[in-house]
Amino acid sequence: MTKDDIQLLYEYDRWANNRVLQAASALSAEEFTRDLGGSFRSVRDTLLHIFRSEEGWLTCWKEPSPSSTFVMDFWMRHHALFSPNAFPDLAAVQLEWMEVEREQVEFVNRVTNESLGQSLGRMLPVHTKQISLAHLMQHLANHSTYHRGQVALMMRQLAAEPLATDFALFLLEGRCEAADAR
Repeated sequence: MTKDDIQLLYEYDRWANNRVLQAASALSAEEFTRDLGGSFRSVRDTLLHIFRSEEGWLTCWKEPSPSSTFVMDFWMRHHALFSPNAFPDLAAVQLEWMEVEREQVEFVNRVTNESLGQSLGRMLPVHTKQISLAHLMQHLANHSTYHRGQVALMMRQLAAEPLATDFALFLLEGRCEAADAR
């Protein structure tokens, strides 16, 4: 995985996240927070899980030399201090998400091929293992994709129309939109 690969992957991740947020904007406040019985109760809670995971991993990646204890303690605090009710509507979610996205872009732009290297690249502690930064960055993008799929299902349960977030669609359309916006 190279710096160019990571930049493309995170360009896609931002595009797909923004499409999901755009689709969610069609929901009423009640629909946005309605308990649909999923692993995360509502569209809001699932979006917050995506956002909070992206925020959390970014914090770990930015730490110069995180120990296993730091990472475990961070995630425990991160989960314990979180309340979905602090985000009553989509606007509140989007406001926080924009800040994390800005920091994520800065981080991704600073990543080097050396830090992503599989044998000599940056390693981070996760439980009792050391995992490369490249693999953790791939994991997070995959994690977000998985939960965007859950949001699409929830949107259908609410009789709302989700927007497609396929990587191929991004390559066909989204990348052009991003280039046009520059």
